[in-house]
Amino acid sequence: MGASPDASAAPPDAPRRLIVAITGATGAVYGVRLLQVLRDPRGIETHLLVSDAGVLSLHQELDMNRKQVEALADVVYNVRDIGAAIASGSFQSEGMIVAPCSMKTLASIAHGLSDNLIARAADVVLKERRRLVLLARETPLNLAHLRNMTAVTEMGGIIYPPLPGFYQRPRTIAEMVDHTVGRVLDLFAVPHALTPRWNGLKATE
Repeated sequence: MGASPDASAAPPDAPRRLIVAITGATGAVYGVRLLQVLRDPRGIETHLLVSDAGVLSLHQELDMNRKQVEALADVVYNVRDIGAAIASGSFQSEGMIVAPCSMKTLASIAHGLSDNLIARAADVVLKERRRLVLLARETPLNLAHLRNMTAVTEMGGIIYPPLPGFYQRPRTIAEMVDHTVGRVLDLFAVPHALTPRWNGLKATE
């Protein structure tokens, strides 16, 4: 497990910091793909959290274990370490992405419970008016889910269900994943070439 960085203000030449959390909803591939893309030399320092349920999803969906995923990040935290650097507003970051975001994690963030480091880090991002993006994955949605999504949106967070876009005519699951990951990276102004840009409708015959 990587050491926690100093929570003091980053020097001007420090890399941009982005917090990534993987929780127990289906769609672990989104979090892993984000880490893979950000691992390239893009000047982004990744700070990773993986819940216990997230580890189960990684194994079930991708045949990956905790260590394999943690190796993709620059800094790793234990979700029970509520005193970690990212639990403080003095820790400077671009924001946080929860990919995927379970309904339990959504509820904890929506109600400000800060019951683990994932929810606490998200709470900090919101209170510091930084960008929080939740790839909320559940279907169908009940009223509690919808109200929690509304609450997070009203606090300034962005709810981004990882739904595939078919207008680019994806041929593989990987292309559908990259489309979502690319759009999420756009929200943080991170350059990428994961998916074609929309150039308008084709001319009809």
